[in-house]
Amino acid sequence: MLSPKQIEKAMKKMGIKSEDLDVKEVIFRMKDKEIVVENPHVSKIDFGGNTTFQVVGDVKERTVFSEEDIKLIMDQTGCDRTDAENALKETGDIAAAILKIKGE
Repeated sequence: MLSPKQIEKAMKKMGIKSEDLDVKEVIFRMKDKEIVVENPHVSKIDFGGNTTFQVVGDVKERTVFSEEDIKLIMDQTGCDRTDAENALKETGDIAAAILKIKGE
């Protein structure tokens, strides 16, 4: 088994440069959700003119709602933005959020 120093030396010989980055949080944003990596360990790796990142940490997913979704709930219920966003976060669904607000 190779030690970390031996691995680093071998990588240098192959022209691979690795650098640890001081990162607090990593967020991958998709159309309808975000993947959040908390307490990440991020390494930047340069090889052959290409840069890649290795990310390791505590992973959480969260749903992202559009401005149109929030406005629809506000229009249907007469609630304010904060209430609409909170209902969406709690229920994860537009129809359920509307029913929740109307039922309160």
